[in-house]
Amino acid sequence: MSAIPERRRLEAELSQSNDSSLAAQSAGLPHVSGVYLLKGQGDAVLYVGKARDLNKRVRSYFRNVLPGDLKTQAMLKKVTGFDYVVTQNEKEALLLEASLIKKHRPRYNVILRDDKNYPALRIDPRELWPRLEIVRRFRKDGALYFGPYPSARSVRQTLKLLNEMFPLRLCKSKTLHPRQRPCLNHALGRCLGACAGKVTQEAYRKLVEEVALFLRGKTDILQQQLRRRMQEAAAAQEYEQAAFCRDRLQAVSTTLEKQHIISSRFVDQDVLGIDQDEAGAELTILFIRQGVLIGQRSFDLQEACGDRRELLSAFVQQFYSRDRYLPDEILLADSPEEESLLEEWLSELKGKRVRIWAAQRGDRKHLLDLAWENAREQLRNRRRLREDSQSTLLHLQHVLQLPTVPKRIAGVDISNIQGRFAVGSIVTFTDGKPDKSGYRRYRIEGTAQPDDPAMMAEALERFLSEETALVENLDLVVLDGGKGQLNRIHQLLRQHPLASRIPAIALAKETDADVGQEGRGAYDKVYLFGRKNPLFLTRRPDALHLLQRLRDEAHRFAISYYKKRHVTQTLASSLDAIPGVGPRRRQQLINHFGNLDAIRAASLADLQAAPGISAQLAQAIRDYLQGQG
Repeated sequence: MSAIPERRRLEAELSQSNDSSLAAQSAGLPHVSGVYLLKGQGDAVLYVGKARDLNKRVRSYFRNVLPGDLKTQAMLKKVTGFDYVVTQNEKEALLLEASLIKKHRPRYNVILRDDKNYPALRIDPRELWPRLEIVRRFRKDGALYFGPYPSARSVRQTLKLLNEMFPLRLCKSKTLHPRQRPCLNHALGRCLGACAGKVTQEAYRKLVEEVALFLRGKTDILQQQLRRRMQEAAAAQEYEQAAFCRDRLQAVSTTLEKQHIISSRFVDQDVLGIDQDEAGAELTILFIRQGVLIGQRSFDLQEACGDRRELLSAFVQQFYSRDRYLPDEILLADSPEEESLLEEWLSELKGKRVRIWAAQRGDRKHLLDLAWENAREQLRNRRRLREDSQSTLLHLQHVLQLPTVPKRIAGVDISNIQGRFAVGSIVTFTDGKPDKSGYRRYRIEGTAQPDDPAMMAEALERFLSEETALVENLDLVVLDGGKGQLNRIHQLLRQHPLASRIPAIALAKETDADVGQEGRGAYDKVYLFGRKNPLFLTRRPDALHLLQRLRDEAHRFAISYYKKRHVTQTLASSLDAIPGVGPRRRQQLINHFGNLDAIRAASLADLQAAPGISAQLAQAIRDYLQGQG
């Protein structure tokens, strides 16, 4: 018998023995609600779940795993033990599960990589002169929130449209500062000029009410009000006011014609569609507000374990646990686990009832079919992209003669101006795509001279010493530079115990001498250590484009940090020269205005509105900066 089959037989016997041991341990669990943690080697948490009955739930993993549930089977092969926490009720288990998932980020749970809050529009009618603003958190502060919007671009377009139809004030200060003359927006018809007394508070309040009606979808009421006001103004021979109402009525009608109404139920709905295959799952949310589809968002649940009901339940729990807008209805293809418990939890978060519908017929079923079709198409696209990415990585391994497939690549770049404000950046790509959990950036302090190899070595040396977990998984290091950088970094890698196995290459832009040579043209040069002449990957454009994307992303990440450091230090040095401005007030000015140009362009009233700035100090700042300018 050969060595390899014998080893596999022993591993199978060990796995069966381990499963039997765990099954025996799970038989002793209590029949109460709680949370369980499946653990692997090194006590690493692989999966966190909640259960109404801990005994039945955990024992099911070792008895009733379906043959087609490949993800769960793969996870159980790595399970070496489990732990559990007893809770008083299911609701407490629900909250504890969310907390433990956030803490441990287990590999086989639903983990939303897109953890940012989506933008929304906010207006507070209680303010004296309310204004529309873009926010990313929904708070119980009495204000009105509308959204969420799937992207910052979509919410900015909506805000621009609203400002054209309803010219509320555009100044960003929380309180309205009086002016002798209104701003340029008033002359352009984008603001009513409340700061200069050009509009009464009653008329402004009516405009705020119209904005709220429009965003709530009550456009029929809004149109009736505008039409009545137009007729009343015309009858009173107030023709300017009548024209103002007429223009807004036309703008509202035009906007409604462009909207795509897909639901006859004029309520806020989130529609969740999910599609699965052997490689993973894709979930798509359609955001429907008052019957209008305002956008959608897709999530890759590649590593998550469980059937559709488990995945939907876990997604709802995690997605809505943040400060996000809660709709009136959440439509699902299947009833999630603990549906009533989720409804109760969501209703408490919203302050009013939230319904979870597993629709089987009618217009809700039509919306679910639409969400499922979008999820299926996204899953197909991701599968095709993964196949293309794997092919590209194999090409890259072949042309660079790498020992392994470069699944995880790090790109290194620096940015400075004559050695000043020097910063270094390191970005990582996993399976050919940016992995922002591995992005790092550093201030370069070791040299003040323009020495690119030394600066790059300093940044990478700190990365190697501080990020052990990331270094252990690296397959390739790509440098933005030439032979000088490559030789320096190669020497550094060979001296590091964890990085001595990692190959490094350099990607340099070609010079004028290279242009026009046969087979080269618009391609960069790839330098390998120990090879005199560079490679031109003319016959492997997919591999070259991957390296270029990595290089460009490292450059973008470095130069964004350089600009931030440059602007901050330049601004600080300019403000430090003003008598009465110390480190604290300087930081307050930076936080309030953002940059030196905004401070220089600010009026006395704007400067006085900044925290900690008196009228006398505001005058001193304005005199100094205008004289300097």
